[in-house]
Amino acid sequence: MLLGALGFVADFLAKRWALANLDPASPVQVIPGQLYLHLIRNPGAAFSMGEGATVLLTCLAIAAMIFLLVWMVPRVRHPGWAAATGLLLAGVSGNLFDRLFREPGPFHGHVIDFLQVPWFAVFNVADIWITFAAVTVIWLTMITQVNLAGERVDRPEKADSKPSGDDTGTPAS
Repeated sequence: MLLGALGFVADFLAKRWALANLDPASPVQVIPGQLYLHLIRNPGAAFSMGEGATVLLTCLAIAAMIFLLVWMVPRVRHPGWAAATGLLLAGVSGNLFDRLFREPGPFHGHVIDFLQVPWFAVFNVADIWITFAAVTVIWLTMITQVNLAGERVDRPEKADSKPSGDDTGTPAS
């Protein structure tokens, strides 16, 4: 929960700085050809998809927050899952705040995005937290194979690829 709160504050302060210091018409080059600060107000989701579905996206974010707080947080017993859950809380709450409290109004608010890299969407710190959470979840489920409680979950054994017959290698009759 602490990571979620700290991540939310970092996202909020970064967006506040972007709104106070960036002009949407004048992107700022930070690393030539690699990173720009380009302020946009995004009514949709990633890559500005779903621009007409802001209310739906807001409701989905509220449902995600409820799921995280009511179902996931009480079950987490592993530090990796705690980090993933905290990162998700930070990312979802950061963008949800924008949708609830930014212009043009509640449930219609535009998400503040300002980080731009080549050939990718303009994004924000909350999006970074969500991406880190996704990578962490993949790592925990695929590599370390632990569940929320920290218990190892072994994958089912693959079926042997031996030819049919007995163990001596003679074919079945």
